[in-house]
Amino acid sequence: MVSMKDVAAACGVSVATVSKALSNHRDIGENTKQQIRAMAEEMGYYPNQSARYLKTNRSYNIGVLFEDAAGSGLTHDFFSGVLQGFKKAAEAKGYDVTFLNNTSSDMSYVDRARYRGFDGVAIVCCLDYTNPKIVELLQSSLKVVSIDYIADNRTAVLSNNADGIAKLMQYIFGLGHTKIAYIHGDSNRVTRQRLASYYTCMEERGLTVPEGYVLPGLYRNLDKAFEQTERLLDLKNPPTCIMYPDDIACFGGINAIKARGLSIPDDISVAGYDGVKAAQYESPKLTTFYQNVGEMGRQAAVRLIEEIEHPMTTIPAIHTVDGYLLQGQTVRQI
Repeated sequence: MVSMKDVAAACGVSVATVSKALSNHRDIGENTKQQIRAMAEEMGYYPNQSARYLKTNRSYNIGVLFEDAAGSGLTHDFFSGVLQGFKKAAEAKGYDVTFLNNTSSDMSYVDRARYRGFDGVAIVCCLDYTNPKIVELLQSSLKVVSIDYIADNRTAVLSNNADGIAKLMQYIFGLGHTKIAYIHGDSNRVTRQRLASYYTCMEERGLTVPEGYVLPGLYRNLDKAFEQTERLLDLKNPPTCIMYPDDIACFGGINAIKARGLSIPDDISVAGYDGVKAAQYESPKLTTFYQNVGEMGRQAAVRLIEEIEHPMTTIPAIHTVDGYLLQGQTVRQI
């Protein structure tokens, strides 16, 4: 069996240096860390987890809480991207990632996390933050980071939703549109941010939002988007552009428009949100706003591990991640 001493001899460094490199200590240069880790992997060295736990009092295991209202699980483009970014960043720092969900158990999230020995927990997707089990988790002594939700005295990583809607609308305004309707998503903090940004953008342009131009939809729900798009098309003063809560829902609206024999973008323009990769292969290519989900996941992992490894010097904070516009071809110049 390969030992840490063997790795040290192969690298020409001390055992202490190897230990620090594999534990990601800050007082070793990044190049040295990478060389030692590469050699350890090549030689087939794996640290003894029990000994590692006794020495550091850490399991190097992070719990991930994931509840998806749409029922699409890990196929959900937004959350799967967040999870991928989180997992990659956590593993790069020597941590494993394990799902915390306990739908078939009466054990609380806090008890389950402690039973599994998690060093911290990332709430990637949660259906109800008022759930007593979630409240208990957020108020516990465990290290916790949340995605797209702000909790008291907890680190949160957020997509810049207000800025995303503003950039999307500035692009639509720039093509001459003033009659812009918005079918929004489920009632939650993200939706409220996006709606506030929509109204602010219209107000800043001196535009009044006509009655019936803002309608409730559901995230990733084609049927609801289809239904609400029909309502917009039936208005006496229909919009020239319709914004949707996400790219998947947007396809429901596109279906409703095509069912009327109308053409996109010649007869009416549409814009999605999220930047789903598949939508960029459609014709015409969807105009949308890309959320940098991988960076959100990466930042969440980095921030959580900072709190785990440096609890006395790391202060919980809110971190915002910007996205960018994908111009596409579904909004025309008028």
